[in-house]
Amino acid sequence: MPGRMEERYSKAETLALRRKHIGPSCKVFFAKDPLKIVRAQGQYMFDETGEKYLDCINNVAHVGHSHPYVTKAATKQMELLNTNSRFLHDNLVQYAQRLTATLPEKLSVCYFVNSGSEANDLALRLARQYHGHQDVITLENAYHGHLTSLIDISPYKFNQLGKDSKKEFVHVAPSPDIYRGKYREDHPDPASAYAEEVKKIIEETQKNGRKIAAFIAESMQSCGGQVIPPVGYFQKVAEYVRAAGGVFIADEVQVGFGRVGKHFWAFQLQGEDFVPDIVTMGKPIGNGHPMSCVVTTREIAESFGASGLEYFNTFGGNPVSCAIGLAVLDVIEKEDLQGNAARVGNYLLELLAEQKEKHPLVGDIRGVGLFVGVDLVKDQQKRTPATAEALHLIYKLKEQKILLSADGPHRNVLKFKPPMCFTMENAKHVVEKIDVLLTEIEEATGMKTGNNISANAQCKRKTNEGGSQAESANESTSHMNGAACRQENGFYPEKCSVPSKRIIT
Repeated sequence: MPGRMEERYSKAETLALRRKHIGPSCKVFFAKDPLKIVRAQGQYMFDETGEKYLDCINNVAHVGHSHPYVTKAATKQMELLNTNSRFLHDNLVQYAQRLTATLPEKLSVCYFVNSGSEANDLALRLARQYHGHQDVITLENAYHGHLTSLIDISPYKFNQLGKDSKKEFVHVAPSPDIYRGKYREDHPDPASAYAEEVKKIIEETQKNGRKIAAFIAESMQSCGGQVIPPVGYFQKVAEYVRAAGGVFIADEVQVGFGRVGKHFWAFQLQGEDFVPDIVTMGKPIGNGHPMSCVVTTREIAESFGASGLEYFNTFGGNPVSCAIGLAVLDVIEKEDLQGNAARVGNYLLELLAEQKEKHPLVGDIRGVGLFVGVDLVKDQQKRTPATAEALHLIYKLKEQKILLSADGPHRNVLKFKPPMCFTMENAKHVVEKIDVLLTEIEEATGMKTGNNISANAQCKRKTNEGGSQAESANESTSHMNGAACRQENGFYPEKCSVPSKRIIT
């Protein structure tokens, strides 16, 4: 890599021009000292000085930043043709065929659009047209996009606008979070208990003369704090929603395309007996190229068409986008990135489990594949969110050239969702740095660290790419709770304060 990258403006000039010409609500990472990124490759990003950063958060660059196979496919098609989907073109139908082949059989009709927000907005239109109902059930802390229709169904956003910001057609169900939620890991059947909450909402809604059009949920909540719903929850919710004349929308914008390792789609973690009515896709679908998709059943698609209103999207499904989408599917398969997500994800979970045993700041480790959350707490028994500590850790990691973010309703959950080429060496490197930083924070605040990890636990791990994992990490899903800790701390970093608004990643 060259030492210093060519740039038009200095970092200070770029920042000044951004402040002048870009809306103030458009935030940057690390506002006190934002990064200027000029190129990226694989799981690494480079600033204007040539400094290399390990990217642990970029689920958009799904198969790796600037993947040569994907960029070559884009360039080749752009040299030939790019036009709208009113003309016949093989790329569109080939991509639709390849994409639907990864889904259950009944999900067979595609609408190609340009962003996850656009996909979720269209999914709402399909749902409302289907039986003419209007109301939507969403989850606590949910985020589904930036359009007005999606802010309306995203408590993660509309709660920032005040207590009267929820629209009357929106109903919020408890997040199926078994660590912080209403029904926790000690409940005999949290899936049924959380589903019953949705049933109660439906019954109350019907009493008030309203009708449910859809239940929408990310297959695993991302901005909501890396929440993995208990198995069986979606099946029961779908049963109640469909009985009320609604449809189930699975939002895979953040978590699809093999990220969970064991399956290609995160909703498949619920079991083979669950099939959503509509699936939305975005972010990783084009490896950074703006494209997205809605896939639904033939019945729902025909209902949408029966309205007599044509659906046309200028850029959705254009030949270049479809060529890129096909290339992304090729790379996932040829480089076994789904398998890599399972192997590296299991290894990462094992490393983090050791940190949980060692550090009282670590309350919960939860994850599947390369979608992992570390819930930091001031007190493991009370599960008091360690918000300031999480922010401090994120900034300190940045100083060590590692990019990680924190999110969730309390902004205390460290989020791992790296490019799928992330390696075991990368995982080991990051966790080693986190270990040191957690120790420093705990020493500064008087928190006691746990017992040293046993030599037996250490020798179970192998750091080579093809090495086998400890038996305890063989399961692709993990949700580990901490032991009781009676000390609270009040750590607040000197150099950075907790931001009042969240940045979506």
